[in-house]
Amino acid sequence: MSRIEQCFQNLKSANKTALIPYITAGDPILSATVPTMHAMVEQGADILEIGVPFSDPMADGPVIQLACERALANGTSLTIILELIKEFREKDESTPVVLMGYLNPVEVMGYEIFAEAASQAGVDGVLLVDMPPEEVVEVAPLFKSRDLDLIFLLAPTTTSERAAKICSHASGYIYYVSLKGVTGSATLDVNSVKEKLESLRSITTLPIGVGFGIKDADTASAVASVADGVVVGSVLVNQIDRLQNTPEKVPAAVSAIIGEMRQAMDSQ
Repeated sequence: MSRIEQCFQNLKSANKTALIPYITAGDPILSATVPTMHAMVEQGADILEIGVPFSDPMADGPVIQLACERALANGTSLTIILELIKEFREKDESTPVVLMGYLNPVEVMGYEIFAEAASQAGVDGVLLVDMPPEEVVEVAPLFKSRDLDLIFLLAPTTTSERAAKICSHASGYIYYVSLKGVTGSATLDVNSVKEKLESLRSITTLPIGVGFGIKDADTASAVASVADGVVVGSVLVNQIDRLQNTPEKVPAAVSAIIGEMRQAMDSQ
């Protein structure tokens, strides 16, 4: 059983929802990434999504675009990120880690080389935003053979037919984008999310995490009442942006937000 599957199984038994934070690796400095990962886990994060910075992050809003720029300016690369995951695994062998990013860095490295390196580093899943299901057939065996879950995005505009096709290739969990637009978008309608998730659950038995629009403990708690996972990113990256000149404060500040969300999610 994979770490991701085990995590969701444990949470289901405890009647809890997964808290899945996102940070961009190398932001604001490389040395802050691993301490922030550990701090978030200590405050209740269940699965970590680690962003691979890319020069053209088309699905992301200004907050994460700027994080990518800072990380790239720091020399952050896919190879370096895998070394950071190895460092994280020296102290934490159980928390699932998902790499989230775009196809280009993986294609440059080569799918098979990447899959092997990611597996060896301790990565559990990969979410490639611009990987269409039509193209995954050729590369899916490379990931599956190395126990790497392929995680896909579904949007409010995704048709039932296409959602079924995407879910047939997915493993680990589904990431449902709760809003039309890019990361950091504004208004979240939990009732519409609930209706969409009910529809998706007729298509897949995979856990469904919901992201985009989760800005504080209240919205995290509201989404936790209808989803299997709560994915939070921009509010954390915003906090990192504010502290880019004092990076030593990042782990505590980011994990404090996670702690507030965890408490709210568990007390509903």
